Amino acid sequence: MTTTTNLPAPGGYTEGWAPRGRHRLYFRDYPGQEPALVLMHGFPDNLHLYDRLVPRMNPPRRVVTFDFLGWGRSDKPAGYPYTAANQTEDLAAVIAHLGLDRPVLVAHDASGPPAIDFALDNPERLSALVLLNTYYGWVPSLRPPEAILLFSMPVVRNLARWLVVHSDALDRRLFTWQVGRFISDPGDRRQVVGELYEQFRSERPAFFSLNADLLGTTISRRKRFAEMRSFPRPVRIIFGAADPYLNARVAKRFQRLFPASELFLLPNARHYLQIDDPIEVARLVLSVPTSENL
Repeated sequence: MTTTTNLPAPGGYTEGWAPRGRHRLYFRDYPGQEPALVLMHGFPDNLHLYDRLVPRMNPPRRVVTFDFLGWGRSDKPAGYPYTAANQTEDLAAVIAHLGLDRPVLVAHDASGPPAIDFALDNPERLSALVLLNTYYGWVPSLRPPEAILLFSMPVVRNLARWLVVHSDALDRRLFTWQVGRFISDPGDRRQVVGELYEQFRSERPAFFSLNADLLGTTISRRKRFAEMRSFPRPVRIIFGAADPYLNARVAKRFQRLFPASELFLLPNARHYLQIDDPIEVARLVLSVPTSENL
């Protein structure tokens, strides 16, 4: 397939589309110092989750954000299997298209499995790994958000899907309540949740598919815990400590799984720590040690 030529955009970045088989992944590339920081979103959001964080890191660093297939401005093929495994290939496609040399991977929420899978499979191809309120394999301290639990449980998820697809009012209320719990400041909550919901309406198929894949992903990834304990690249864990779901206990479990990692808990930040405390998150991401300067 042909890809759209990368174009300069008013925000100081180059935007374009990376090929992913027959489909395209939308990305933004902010020029700066290497190694690049690759920022990945989870669900139910897209690259705009990092809008407040990017200006605090670029300049000086090169920053790349992108939308996984099914999200944001990336293609949304009907009937496509939106899974963590396929998102790993999305990440690989962006890295290859931009020719990134040993970037720092920054994962949040549902991008944890694809980022960690890529890191474990290709440690020589990255400089460091940063984990922001994310998950990988199932651990007892993990508490799925109520809406995620609703749409991932095999017994009830079909009914839940039918209800929200057939009731815009119910869909909006559920989204507003759940995502609102991810943000501390009421003003930020009102602004961000409304913006995300308008984008989410077209992203629903990817959301449903990733939720159906969630249980199998977290169970299967437990098999890789031993590999995590011997991972040779620097790992920094930065969690909003006020997140009741991907909580401080999950962060501490990550630290045990990556024994050489560094753990930072931000006391006043919830799940969307990029919004609650962007200054401190930016500082910690920018200062992460890389394999080149150890």
